[in-house]
Amino acid sequence: MSFKQFLLLPISILYGLLTGVRNLLFDYGMLNSQRFEVDVISIGNLTVGGTGKTPHVEYLIRLLSPKFKIATLSRGYGRKTKGFIKSTAQNTASEIGDEPYQIKSKFKDLNVCVDEQRVHGIKTMLTSDENIKAILLDDAYQHRWVQSNINILLTSYDNLYHNDYVMPSGKLREWRSGASRADIIIVTKTPDIFSPLERRIITQDINPKPHQQVFYSYLKYGNFISVKKTDSPKQKIDKEFYFARNFTCLLLTGIANPEPLTTYFEEKFTELKHIAHPDHHKFTVFDIEKLKGTFESIKNQNKIIITTEKDAARLQDPSILPLINDLPLFYISIEVDFHGKDKEVFDNYILSYVGRN
Repeated sequence: MSFKQFLLLPISILYGLLTGVRNLLFDYGMLNSQRFEVDVISIGNLTVGGTGKTPHVEYLIRLLSPKFKIATLSRGYGRKTKGFIKSTAQNTASEIGDEPYQIKSKFKDLNVCVDEQRVHGIKTMLTSDENIKAILLDDAYQHRWVQSNINILLTSYDNLYHNDYVMPSGKLREWRSGASRADIIIVTKTPDIFSPLERRIITQDINPKPHQQVFYSYLKYGNFISVKKTDSPKQKIDKEFYFARNFTCLLLTGIANPEPLTTYFEEKFTELKHIAHPDHHKFTVFDIEKLKGTFESIKNQNKIIITTEKDAARLQDPSILPLINDLPLFYISIEVDFHGKDKEVFDNYILSYVGRN
């Protein structure tokens, strides 16, 4: 623990006590969690951001949607609207949030909804569509007003929750003991090559309860896709073309933990420059002018701007789009996969639970 973390420790203890009391009230039934007839799968974390929730939600969508009628529900963090919204192709990121916008853009037929009141949101969804078999509840590990059937806890390989502290000394939203509510723990963003020895050490450190299963996932980086709507839809360009030609990459991010992406690009590009903004940053005209200035200052004639898929959603703002039309601006697609036999075991666990009736 650093000296700064030590100074903040009293506030962390107070914050931890408040969240601990709240959890006890739910544990002893003094605050009521509502259970629904439909299967509810919660995906979340103990830490503030940076664990890869959205790619894991998308993994579950790809796994479940061919077999079952499913839907997603999130609060729509960062949106300008309030209340329940069932998203359409016309909604913007500012109306439903960047993550739901990203999901709806990929899965156009999926029922993607937002509501800061999750109980109300689920009731509204089921009233309008009784055929929904499962609901994926995004970023809802601490939202205990809904009793989930499966609780999936994500923890990032480079910042495992059992090594962290409660805010503001660390990034934990509650005490580490909150991990006991999880049915599944996924260690995310692990290296592509992951030794069995390191796996055993991390699993021992996590010390899962008898009812818990631990899985290990990693990121798979896809090709570059144009951010600009003026280009052909979903225009994909082979990333290896740029990796092999001594390109300089200007990386633009507004996510909680860009480190895995910067590490990946540092190995692939001749030079990497990075403009980092806070998580869910709303891009402004000033930001784009700064981006242009930095890009123009790069002396290498072979240069490109890359951003994340979540950031690309926020760059679709009508005030921003005209300013990026003359820029070689792309986002990199990302998916998750599991190491070894984890994929088969995880898939069977989820499919057998949702398909049990």
